[in-house]
Amino acid sequence: MATAATPKKPATGKSGLIKYSPGDVLFNQNDPADCLYIIQKGQIRLFIPKGRGFVDLAILRTGEVIGEMAYFDDKASRRSCSAAAIVSTEVIRISFTAFEKTMKGLNPWFKTIINTLADRLRKTNDKVRELENNSVGYASGGKVSNYKFFHTTDVIRILSTMYLVTKTHGDEVDGMIQIHLNKLKYYLFDIYNIQEIKYEELIQLMKNEHYVELANDADNLPKILRFNDLEGIRSIIVFLNSERLKEDAKKTKVSEKCERILGKMIQQVRASGNIADRMSINFSAILEELRAAKVAVSDEDLRDAVNIGLCEDLMVGENNRLTTVVNYKKLVKVFPALRLQNAIIKTNEIKAGEKKY
Repeated sequence: MATAATPKKPATGKSGLIKYSPGDVLFNQNDPADCLYIIQKGQIRLFIPKGRGFVDLAILRTGEVIGEMAYFDDKASRRSCSAAAIVSTEVIRISFTAFEKTMKGLNPWFKTIINTLADRLRKTNDKVRELENNSVGYASGGKVSNYKFFHTTDVIRILSTMYLVTKTHGDEVDGMIQIHLNKLKYYLFDIYNIQEIKYEELIQLMKNEHYVELANDADNLPKILRFNDLEGIRSIIVFLNSERLKEDAKKTKVSEKCERILGKMIQQVRASGNIADRMSINFSAILEELRAAKVAVSDEDLRDAVNIGLCEDLMVGENNRLTTVVNYKKLVKVFPALRLQNAIIKTNEIKAGEKKY
């Protein structure tokens, strides 16, 4: 079973402002419900734990309310799902005791209407959860079987829409191509019917990995999506699509450690100022740098890169210094796609319970 995280609450348990870091939990499924939350800043994900993984339900943003149904619905004395912050988030916690004082000042029929609406919504949510629950299989030991949050086709659809819409409607500002998220969402959700939760998670992943930036719009909201290299997104789409058609044994992939090594190779070549299609790399220097950063690597971690033709086998030179020849032109072309591919794999492992969230 998934381990429930300890929710973060005010020391007094009363109403007040609470700040959450990414990953912090507001509440877990089946926790007693004694308050509601108003999001002042940030994003909250709602999810249901499944075995060692979980099923994402929705993302709520600034101005939206969480947990209010439990006040109006007597059947909802416990939380029906879990909630956690995606980014740095601020919420106002309002205890049901304090909310009750406000409600007493309203006409009695208002609460009757709300109770009716809450009951209808509860029944709808139960049906949705049943469908979501049936979409996840199990293996032995409670582990989620074959569950993937990001399928390659999902990522290609989102990235392709992102590229095409930005290419057509984007503006160049300060050397970067940008587009307002409202325009992008129209195509993603209204035309292509892409799941919002997957879009939001992919945008956050790409932001964390520095593929995109978010800037404030005229209303001071973080809704401007900016690309350092829009054509690089197109290259990633081409790579992922070609990989999708390959047999598993022939796919182009590298381990996380190999990815770190390849990133250091690119840095070493660029620092030399002498760039060619094929470059000699001081591999010993890379090993020393990574080990100094407490990254446990060895020469064996280069094997994936050798197997897919990014570099040659290691050679031993003077003073036992290790060197290799890297196909630099090919490396810089595929490296952004390899990084994103690994980030997606890691996200899928986390959501399937194979890694700690």
